Amino acid sequence: MKSLLIIINTLLPLTPYLTTFLLLLLFLEQLSYLKKKRTVPGPSLVLPFLGNAVSLVRNPTRFWDLQSSLSTSSGLSANYIVGNFILFIRDTSLSHKVFANVRPDAFTLVGHPFGKKLFGEHNLIYMTGQEHKDLRRRIAPNFTPKALATYTALQQIIILEHLKNWVSLTSQTKDPIALRFLVRDMNLETSQTVFVGPYLAPDARERFKSDYNFFNVGLMKLPVNLPGTAFRNARLAVARLVETLAGCAKQSRAKMEAEQQEPTCLIDFWMQETVKELRAGVADISDVEVGAHLFDFLFAAQDASTSSLLWAVVLLDSHPEVLAKVREEVAGVWDPESDELITADQLARMRYTHAVAREVVRYRAPATMVPHIAAVDFRLTETYTVPKGTIVFPSAYESCFQGFTEPERFDPDRFSEERQEDRVYRRNYLAFGAGAHQCVGQRYALNHLVLFIAVFATLLDFKRHRTDGCDDISYVPTICPKDDCKVFLSMRCRRFPALYLQ
Repeated sequence: MKSLLIIINTLLPLTPYLTTFLLLLLFLEQLSYLKKKRTVPGPSLVLPFLGNAVSLVRNPTRFWDLQSSLSTSSGLSANYIVGNFILFIRDTSLSHKVFANVRPDAFTLVGHPFGKKLFGEHNLIYMTGQEHKDLRRRIAPNFTPKALATYTALQQIIILEHLKNWVSLTSQTKDPIALRFLVRDMNLETSQTVFVGPYLAPDARERFKSDYNFFNVGLMKLPVNLPGTAFRNARLAVARLVETLAGCAKQSRAKMEAEQQEPTCLIDFWMQETVKELRAGVADISDVEVGAHLFDFLFAAQDASTSSLLWAVVLLDSHPEVLAKVREEVAGVWDPESDELITADQLARMRYTHAVAREVVRYRAPATMVPHIAAVDFRLTETYTVPKGTIVFPSAYESCFQGFTEPERFDPDRFSEERQEDRVYRRNYLAFGAGAHQCVGQRYALNHLVLFIAVFATLLDFKRHRTDGCDDISYVPTICPKDDCKVFLSMRCRRFPALYLQ
C-alpha cells in the first residue's frame, strides 16, 4: 500500500504533461486522417485509434451503405478503422484501375482487411508477377471441361443427399427452416469432396467443419491475437486446415505418380499435372504450398457459393415467372425419375437457367468488396492520390448496378442471346473480380449454382417465410438474407433419383 502511494505521488505532478502528450497524439492522428482524406467525402471527425470500427462490426450493412451514399458523386468515400485509413470505391472505372495495378509498386490484394494475419504471407491472394502467373498456369488444368464434368457428378450427388435431408427435416416441423447453415454445410461437403475427394476421412471431415466455423467467426472479429479470442482461434484453425489439406495432396500425389487411376477430384487433376512437370524437370511445389492454395480455393468457393445459392432461392420465390421458365427448361432436358444425373452436355443446354445464375450473381454479388492495400502513393484520379498504406475497397456490388438496363430489376433475360448485356456491360460485371486476380474458378462456381437451381427447383416446392426486412442484406462475411432464408419445403416430384440415394 505504501509503495502504491509513493508511485501515485511520483506520477501526480506529471499528470498535466501526460494529458497534454496524449491530447497531442490524438490531435496528430486526427490531422493525419484529414490530410489523407483531403476533399474525399467521409466523416470529418473519427474516434482515436478505433475510428468507426464499432459501427462496422455492429452493423456492417449500414456502414457500407453509408460509404456508398457518400461516394455517389465522386465515386470515392473515406473512413478510419482501427488505425487504418480506408477508401471505398463505387465508380467502376476506378475499381478497374485498382484491379489492373496489383503489383509490388502499386496495390496488394489482401482479400480481407486482416487477411495476411489469417492466410499467411505466401498464399495465392498475395502473389504477383511471374510467380503468380506460373501458379495460375498450374491451376488451369483443374478447371478444364473434362475436370468440370467430373465435378458435376460429385456436386449433384451431394446436392441430392442434402435436399433429401432438408425435406426430412421439414416433415418433422410445421415451422419454416432457415437454409443458411444448411446450405453452408452442403457447400462445405461439396468443396471437400470436389477438391480432395476420397483423401479426407469421415472423422477429418468433422474436424474440418469445426475448424472452418472457427475461421468464419474470426473473419468478422477485430484482429486481437490473444489466447481465447475468436481471431486467435481462427488463426489456429487455418493452420490445422492447411495441414489437413497438405496431407490430402501428399496422398493424391502418390496415386498420380503410380498412374493407377484417372483423376476423381480437383487435387488429382492438379497432382497429375504436377507429376508431369516433375518428370519434365520443371520446379516442384510442396504439399504444404498446395494445402495453402487449396484453402484459398475453399475460402473463395465456400462462402461466396453459399451466398449465391441463398439469393437464388429468395429471387426465384419472389419471381414465379422466372421459376416457371427454369422448371420448363430443366424438364425438357432432364427427368429426375430416370435415375440419371445431369450430364455436362445437358447442363450446357440449360441456357436460361445459366442466365438466371448469372443474374443472381450480378444482382447480389456475394463478395461485395475486394480489399487492396496501397503499397505506394498512387494517383487514382486527376485530383486525388491514394496515400501509401490505405486499405482500398473496390465495390464489385456497386459496379454490378451500373450501366445495365434497369439494373435494380432482377431480369435474367438481360443475358439472353438477343440482349447480350453480359458482353455490352462486361466491364461492370465485377462479381468475379477483374485483372490478374480474377476468380480462376468462376466456371466451377456458376456450374454449381446452375446445378443447384435446376435440381432444387425441379424436385422441391418452396415458399419463403416472409417477414419485415427478411430480404435485407446481412454481411456474414459474404452477403445473405437477413433472416437466413427461412422457407417452407415440400416434395414436388414423386421421389428422389433412386440410384444415388439409397
